[in-house]
Amino acid sequence: MFNPPVSGYARAMKLDDFDFDLPEHLIATRPASPRSSARLLHAEGNQIMDRHVFDLPDILRPGDRLVLNDTRVIPARLNGLRHRSGIQGDSVARIRVTLLESHADGTWAALVKPLSKLHPGERIVFSGDLTAELVEVADGQAHLQFDLTGDNFDAALAAAGTMPLPPYIARLRAVDAQDTHDYQTVFARNPGAVAAPTASLHFDHALLTQLRARDVSFTFVTLHVGAGTFLPVKVEDIARHRMHAEWGHVSETAAAETAATRAAGGRIIPVGTTALRLVESAVRGGEIAPWMGKTDIFIYPGFQFQVTDALMTNFHLPKSTLMMLVSALMGQDRMHRIYAHAIAQAYRFCSYGDASLLVPPGKMWHFRPVLCRGYAWAWRETRVIPTRIAVSPHTGKRPSNGSGFIERLGVVVGYDAVDGRQRPARDAAGRPGRNRGV
Repeated sequence: MFNPPVSGYARAMKLDDFDFDLPEHLIATRPASPRSSARLLHAEGNQIMDRHVFDLPDILRPGDRLVLNDTRVIPARLNGLRHRSGIQGDSVARIRVTLLESHADGTWAALVKPLSKLHPGERIVFSGDLTAELVEVADGQAHLQFDLTGDNFDAALAAAGTMPLPPYIARLRAVDAQDTHDYQTVFARNPGAVAAPTASLHFDHALLTQLRARDVSFTFVTLHVGAGTFLPVKVEDIARHRMHAEWGHVSETAAAETAATRAAGGRIIPVGTTALRLVESAVRGGEIAPWMGKTDIFIYPGFQFQVTDALMTNFHLPKSTLMMLVSALMGQDRMHRIYAHAIAQAYRFCSYGDASLLVPPGKMWHFRPVLCRGYAWAWRETRVIPTRIAVSPHTGKRPSNGSGFIERLGVVVGYDAVDGRQRPARDAAGRPGRNRGV
């Protein structure tokens, strides 16, 4: 399994620190159906619990906020022909193209194989409606100018292209029409990604409805996932690795929603590493701020998380930057145990695989009874939030004996100032309270 993790990061972390043996049969080539029937490993505190994604309404707390990436995957994989006429006659070469991102000048950066068989000025014919010319080659990427733009380009690409499945799946089976549905989230709306935010693939409309009914909220952000997410780390000292840059956007609405949730004591839970990397990139002064641009944030052990309270994510490949990210959140020792359990229990790995809900140590809310002018103070690590002492739903009076009730999000949570235990209370409408265990 894992190489022994280094305690305290006393030396530079090496790539082999994130290596482990992953049986190939655990790499999923098809998703669970229905989506929410995928298994869910829930790791919180010292516990590891085997659940399913459809259990999320029972696991999450009212007041939690899930951060979802609403990027839409484009059919970025194209096969075409290059025709060339010369002194030795006509020749034809088969060309494979993976689109990466569009540029302001209308060209597309792309990976082309074999690039050696394509010269600047030559054209690739993908279909009767779609052709592209090679403008230049820079940093190993081709810059292509297509003959269509706007809606016409989108329609032609949809007809000629296929979904850009990760190489570890494409190596095991061919892409087919089912992937057009399976490799897209149900809330995808902003086209531009060439890889899916795969943790979000587990959500279907029924699950979203159930979570809303449990007072779990959603915030949508956009990070166009690039093909670079699949690139291997090639340096032994991981601190020398440089991430690929990806375009993202956090709206004013998204920033305000997350700030309101934090102020009310709720948890911020990104769904997927892409959403996590984006919100941590957008932090200004300890809070998520409106943000737009490219991020190349690289998260590995030692990173100080600013807004992430927990993470829902799939199971990742050995030596990957994603494995480093979850190790930063949970600790390398903890991830050792989590992945050992996942492999022993035959959880399915990677983009079409099962999911995990990772709640790191020290991310639980703790209340202490500091009564001052009608306020109690709630600590979460170093962040202090004033919380109004509510009138007891039982006596109709404010507490006077050091015990109190804390009201958050319209829910009254009983609180015992002596031993720190929370007691069931009632909400503002007099219904039995939902003791969230904050």
